[in-house]
Amino acid sequence: MTRERIIDYYSGFDEWGRLEREPLEFIINMHYIRAHLPAAGLVLDNGAGPGKYSMELARDGYRVTLSDLTPASVDIARQKAKEYDLTKQFEGFHVLDATRLEGLADDTYDASLMLGPLYHLQTEQERVTAVRELHRVTKQGGMVYIAMQSRMRMGINSLQSPQHWKPNDHMSTIRAFMEKGTFDHQDQGRFTGAYYFNIQDIQPFMEQHGFQTVNLIGSSSLGAMLTAEQQQYWKERGEYEELIQFMIEKAADPTVLGISSHLLYIGTKK
Repeated sequence: MTRERIIDYYSGFDEWGRLEREPLEFIINMHYIRAHLPAAGLVLDNGAGPGKYSMELARDGYRVTLSDLTPASVDIARQKAKEYDLTKQFEGFHVLDATRLEGLADDTYDASLMLGPLYHLQTEQERVTAVRELHRVTKQGGMVYIAMQSRMRMGINSLQSPQHWKPNDHMSTIRAFMEKGTFDHQDQGRFTGAYYFNIQDIQPFMEQHGFQTVNLIGSSSLGAMLTAEQQQYWKERGEYEELIQFMIEKAADPTVLGISSHLLYIGTKK
């Protein structure tokens, strides 16, 4: 897939708004990111989009370097930092491809986030290059947080709503997807082409490229299994916060990984 298609998509997509409308992924990710971060330091948010995670980390007192492929997203992030009076916490805002982190020095960051680029890198070589670049710029022993998508969850989505995931509206194409993990939406303007991991492949892939696994969690946990009406039940009972806490806890249950649309790999640089 061309980088131009990715840039065009995200130039017109409200990623900040998505995380506001669907907060569970952000809430769970931040819980597990904070659980393993050092008390202070320099953090890279690589593939940051409009910078929602960056702003949260800046509020927590971390110094942040932000990068993204899409210039419009970097501009929004710069504006958000100014709006929230956080500009002083940022070391820079960069338009960079995750496979070429040009200008970022080796062994620099106490922690590095890559919460999006691997979704869109459809070839093995691109994915390898991106994780090697993240390894290069992270300090020895530094934390890394890498987002991926679940192949099984996408297979379930295709079976449940085939008309929304063309060409996965035939069993033959669903089978082909489950074999290869690559998906290119047939409908113009929908989610760009992407790559989805088999759960069992994630740890070996990351450890082969210089990381030590700490955890693998389901960022959306059990959320995909609950309709808005079902969630409303718990809100009306006054137990919604308990539901969220339950989903945070269950995000680390390995049996949840296949049904969670988004995944978060947590590791350290060897």
